[in-house]
Amino acid sequence: MLIDARDSALLVVDVQGRLVPAIAGWQALLDQVIWLIRVARRMEIPVLACEQYPQGLGPTHPAVAAELPAGCIASKLHFSAVAGACHALDQPKSPGQYVICGMETHVCVLQTVMELLAAGKRVFVVEEAVGSRRDSDKALALTRMREAGASIVSREMVAFEWLRRADSGLFREISKNFLR
Repeated sequence: MLIDARDSALLVVDVQGRLVPAIAGWQALLDQVIWLIRVARRMEIPVLACEQYPQGLGPTHPAVAAELPAGCIASKLHFSAVAGACHALDQPKSPGQYVICGMETHVCVLQTVMELLAAGKRVFVVEEAVGSRRDSDKALALTRMREAGASIVSREMVAFEWLRRADSGLFREISKNFLR
């Protein structure tokens, strides 16, 4: 199944200021998350975000927050954004597909993905846009999510599947500005 721009949303999970520096390859992760947000916003794909216990882990990293639509960040205490009731992600009227980025891959991303799958949603986890403190935790989580039915994808897979066609002005713009 391809990612459908008409029935998907980008979910940014817990990219918070105090946790970011502890993540392996954190700068690359921030760059990938920001790239995905920019592409999604340009293509008018809904962008949602959540924060895990912001009183302790701080707010969303400023570089990411600056790219997010106003009012799209929901706070949670559950590790899963679904259990935390963020954005009614599992409701019938919510998108059927979610593209996921954020951290930590083996905790909040994993639990969110598993609960979205249990709710019958199609889930696409962007490999280079998720991170954990330890690479081994990230690898284990990606394997577990894949075995549970999530698709592990790259950022370019997401963009090209959202676009679907090369014969539009939008494709030319995205290609020029994001797919160099």
